[in-house]
Amino acid sequence: MLKEKFASQARIARWLLAILPACLLLGPVANADTVVTINGKAVDSTVFETYAETRTRKPFDQVTAEEKEALISELVDIILLANEAEAAGLEKDPLLAAQIYLQRLGLMAQAGATAYVAKNPAKESEIAAEYEAQMSLAPPLQYKARHILVESQGEAAAIIQELDNGADFAELAKAKSTGPSGPNGGDLGWFSPNQMVEPFSNAVVALNDGAYTKTPVQTQYGWHVILREASRASEARPLESVRDAIKQSLEQDKLQAYLEGLRSAAKVQKPE
Repeated sequence: MLKEKFASQARIARWLLAILPACLLLGPVANADTVVTINGKAVDSTVFETYAETRTRKPFDQVTAEEKEALISELVDIILLANEAEAAGLEKDPLLAAQIYLQRLGLMAQAGATAYVAKNPAKESEIAAEYEAQMSLAPPLQYKARHILVESQGEAAAIIQELDNGADFAELAKAKSTGPSGPNGGDLGWFSPNQMVEPFSNAVVALNDGAYTKTPVQTQYGWHVILREASRASEARPLESVRDAIKQSLEQDKLQAYLEGLRSAAKVQKPE
């Protein structure tokens, strides 16, 4: 019985620590339905739905009836404990007061940032301009290549000698490459230069189609012998495929500029 009691107390402590920070500032909301009444004080549906979504990490309409019953019971326990703590004057404890203050600041700051972005969304013209700017910086060519990765410069030089003597690149890669592409003959498929580490991509760009490196290429992974099989013009990604990422980035930039403006207008002083 004692073990069960202590286990129950431990569970309460765990979900209190997990849930209370997100719910400290919740209070009654006008025009909301009452879910439960505790000692004459109503807990409305907005408070409960917020608690349930925070607790279960899923939308409220996906919370089952059984889960809702359990969550109401948990919320009642939280409120009863909080009421007792308040009656005991625990909110005057400096550490607890600081934690509550910081929780409020965090929630208000998040709400302020969300409201600012909602009022200042990225415009279609801004998204289009940023898309064009990004596309203009994209590498003009893509490359299809194979490589053989070995541990030492000497091994790589010996492989180049074998290639000079007519050995097949793919077969050498299968036999000697330590890289994950080795079993596939060193095939790396199509890629843009910016997808590879710089010494590797520089070597590929410097080659002609059908040529292999005449000296070993070193990267942090080891020593490479590279065959550039083909090249083609890069295909621009459609705007729709990157629209959301560009929109989010632009709005983050606007929010950062807004925050910097608030900083410059504020009088911030530190004690000497």
